[in-house]
Amino acid sequence: MYGKILLMAGAVVLAILFLYDPAHGALFPKCPFLLLTGYKCPGCGSQRAMHALLHGEVKASLGFNALLVLSLPYVITGFWLEWLGGKQGFPNFSRRFFGPGAAKIWLAIVLAWWLLRNLTNF
Repeated sequence: MYGKILLMAGAVVLAILFLYDPAHGALFPKCPFLLLTGYKCPGCGSQRAMHALLHGEVKASLGFNALLVLSLPYVITGFWLEWLGGKQGFPNFSRRFFGPGAAKIWLAIVLAWWLLRNLTNF
């Protein structure tokens, strides 16, 4: 049941992102971390990246938030496997790629991305 609600909510969000450009409108929130510090958070540019990606502009979306774009296959695979049966259907794969070890690796990747994008202005 929650999966269907999440899927419908995701579809609504994607439709809104497709129809409205987050760069030009008050509908989308601005990053409070960027507003307060002047530094980009790991998620900065995600809305614009998804908008560009939904319009087939891969290069532009990578420029807005490369981590988000490059993470999408991993996230989609996780949702797909969960839909197919999750840990019961693919226990070794789920544990290895979506378990506590994977969470630590993703945390390290996000922190590295956060530093990289602010030190290099990427």
